[in-house]
Amino acid sequence: MLAVLAKLPSFRGESRFTTWAYRFVVLEVSAKIGRHFWNHRPGLPLDELDGERMPALFGFSAEREAEWRELLEVFRHAVEHELTDRQRRVFKAIVLDGVPLDSLCVELESNRNAIYKTLFDARRKLRTALVDKGHLREDR
Repeated sequence: MLAVLAKLPSFRGESRFTTWAYRFVVLEVSAKIGRHFWNHRPGLPLDELDGERMPALFGFSAEREAEWRELLEVFRHAVEHELTDRQRRVFKAIVLDGVPLDSLCVELESNRNAIYKTLFDARRKLRTALVDKGHLREDR
Protein backbone atom coordinates (compact mmCIF):
# COMPACT_ATOMS: atom_id res chain seq x y z
CA MET A 1 0.00 0.00 0.00
CA LEU A 2 2.85 2.35 0.85
CA ALA A 3 4.48 1.69 -2.53
CA VAL A 4 1.22 2.51 -4.34
CA LEU A 5 0.84 5.72 -2.34
CA ALA A 6 4.44 6.65 -3.11
CA LYS A 7 3.77 6.24 -6.85
CA LEU A 8 0.44 8.07 -6.73
CA PRO A 9 1.86 11.26 -8.31
CA SER A 10 2.73 9.23 -11.42
CA PHE A 11 -0.94 8.28 -11.97
CA ARG A 12 -1.97 10.16 -15.14
CA GLY A 13 -5.64 9.23 -15.17
CA GLU A 14 -5.46 7.46 -18.55
CA SER A 15 -7.09 4.38 -17.05
CA ARG A 16 -9.18 3.52 -14.02
CA PHE A 17 -7.28 3.97 -10.79
CA THR A 18 -7.84 0.34 -9.76
CA THR A 19 -6.46 -0.90 -13.10
CA TRP A 20 -3.36 1.25 -12.64
CA ALA A 21 -2.92 0.14 -9.03
CA TYR A 22 -3.32 -3.57 -9.87
CA ARG A 23 -0.78 -3.31 -12.66
CA PHE A 24 1.65 -1.50 -10.40
CA VAL A 25 1.24 -4.12 -7.66
CA VAL A 26 1.72 -7.02 -10.10
CA LEU A 27 4.93 -5.50 -11.47
CA GLU A 28 6.20 -4.68 -7.98
CA VAL A 29 5.50 -8.16 -6.63
CA SER A 30 7.02 -9.79 -9.72
CA ALA A 31 10.24 -7.82 -9.27
CA LYS A 32 10.42 -8.68 -5.56
CA ILE A 33 9.84 -12.37 -6.23
CA GLY A 34 12.57 -12.30 -8.86
CA ARG A 35 15.02 -10.70 -6.46
CA HIS A 36 14.05 -13.16 -3.72
CA PHE A 37 14.55 -16.11 -6.07
CA TRP A 38 18.05 -14.96 -7.03
CA ASN A 39 19.05 -14.27 -3.46
CA HIS A 40 17.95 -17.73 -2.24
CA ARG A 41 18.66 -19.89 -5.28
CA PRO A 42 21.07 -22.80 -4.87
CA GLY A 43 23.59 -22.61 -7.69
CA LEU A 44 25.30 -25.46 -9.51
CA PRO A 45 28.21 -24.67 -11.79
CA LEU A 46 28.08 -26.34 -15.20
CA ASP A 47 31.31 -28.26 -14.58
CA GLU A 48 29.70 -29.87 -11.53
CA LEU A 49 26.85 -31.36 -13.55
CA ASP A 50 27.43 -35.03 -12.94
CA GLY A 51 26.24 -38.17 -14.63
CA GLU A 52 23.27 -38.46 -12.29
CA ARG A 53 21.48 -35.15 -12.81
CA MET A 54 21.89 -34.70 -16.57
CA PRO A 55 20.49 -38.07 -17.73
CA ALA A 56 17.39 -37.62 -15.60
CA LEU A 57 16.99 -34.03 -16.78
CA PHE A 58 17.04 -35.02 -20.46
CA GLY A 59 15.44 -38.47 -20.16
CA PHE A 60 18.45 -40.63 -21.12
CA SER A 61 18.12 -44.38 -20.52
CA ALA A 62 20.58 -46.45 -18.50
CA GLU A 63 20.81 -49.05 -21.29
CA ARG A 64 22.56 -46.56 -23.55
CA GLU A 65 24.94 -45.15 -20.95
CA ALA A 66 28.03 -45.06 -23.19
CA GLU A 67 26.15 -43.09 -25.85
CA TRP A 68 24.73 -40.49 -23.51
CA ARG A 69 28.04 -40.06 -21.67
CA GLU A 70 29.69 -39.23 -25.00
CA LEU A 71 26.79 -36.95 -25.89
CA LEU A 72 27.06 -35.18 -22.53
CA GLU A 73 30.78 -34.63 -23.03
CA VAL A 74 30.15 -33.08 -26.46
CA PHE A 75 27.32 -31.04 -24.95
CA ARG A 76 29.50 -29.75 -22.08
CA HIS A 77 32.28 -28.86 -24.49
CA ALA A 78 29.83 -27.00 -26.75
CA VAL A 79 28.33 -25.08 -23.82
CA GLU A 80 31.79 -24.07 -22.59
CA HIS A 81 33.39 -23.24 -25.96
CA GLU A 82 30.61 -22.36 -28.43
CA LEU A 83 28.39 -20.10 -26.34
CA THR A 84 29.11 -16.56 -25.25
CA ASP A 85 29.16 -15.88 -21.50
CA ARG A 86 25.66 -14.38 -21.66
CA GLN A 87 24.27 -17.27 -23.73
CA ARG A 88 25.83 -19.76 -21.32
CA ARG A 89 24.33 -17.97 -18.33
CA VAL A 90 20.84 -17.74 -19.87
CA PHE A 91 20.88 -21.34 -21.14
CA LYS A 92 22.07 -22.73 -17.81
CA ALA A 93 19.59 -20.68 -15.81
CA ILE A 94 16.49 -21.46 -17.87
CA VAL A 95 17.14 -24.94 -19.25
CA LEU A 96 19.29 -26.59 -16.61
CA ASP A 97 18.31 -24.80 -13.41
CA GLY A 98 14.67 -24.07 -14.24
CA VAL A 99 14.86 -20.39 -13.33
CA PRO A 100 11.60 -18.57 -14.14
CA LEU A 101 11.96 -16.26 -17.12
CA ASP A 102 10.75 -13.20 -15.22
CA SER A 103 13.28 -13.82 -12.47
CA LEU A 104 16.07 -14.01 -15.02
CA CYS A 105 14.86 -10.78 -16.62
CA VAL A 106 15.14 -9.03 -13.25
CA GLU A 107 18.57 -10.51 -12.52
CA LEU A 108 20.01 -9.61 -15.94
CA GLU A 109 18.17 -6.28 -16.11
CA SER A 110 16.77 -7.29 -19.48
CA ASN A 111 13.42 -8.04 -21.08
CA ARG A 112 11.68 -11.23 -22.17
CA ASN A 113 12.35 -10.74 -25.87
CA ALA A 114 16.09 -10.27 -25.36
CA ILE A 115 16.25 -13.38 -23.16
CA TYR A 116 14.23 -15.41 -25.72
CA LYS A 117 16.60 -14.30 -28.50
CA THR A 118 19.68 -15.16 -26.44
CA LEU A 119 18.26 -18.59 -25.61
CA PHE A 120 17.29 -19.18 -29.27
CA ASP A 121 20.83 -18.34 -30.42
CA ALA A 122 22.36 -20.57 -27.73
CA ARG A 123 20.18 -23.53 -28.68
CA ARG A 124 21.00 -23.05 -32.35
CA LYS A 125 24.75 -23.07 -31.61
CA LEU A 126 24.43 -26.16 -29.41
CA ARG A 127 22.38 -27.95 -32.05
CA THR A 128 24.95 -27.12 -34.72
CA ALA A 129 27.73 -28.50 -32.51
CA LEU A 130 25.80 -31.72 -31.88
CA VAL A 131 25.05 -32.11 -35.60
CA ASP A 132 28.72 -31.54 -36.46
CA LYS A 133 29.76 -34.29 -34.03
CA GLY A 134 27.17 -36.71 -35.43
CA HIS A 135 24.82 -36.81 -32.43
CA LEU A 136 21.85 -35.22 -34.22
CA ARG A 137 20.53 -35.35 -37.76
CA GLU A 138 20.82 -32.19 -39.79
CA ASP A 139 17.36 -32.42 -41.39
CA ARG A 140 15.49 -31.27 -38.31
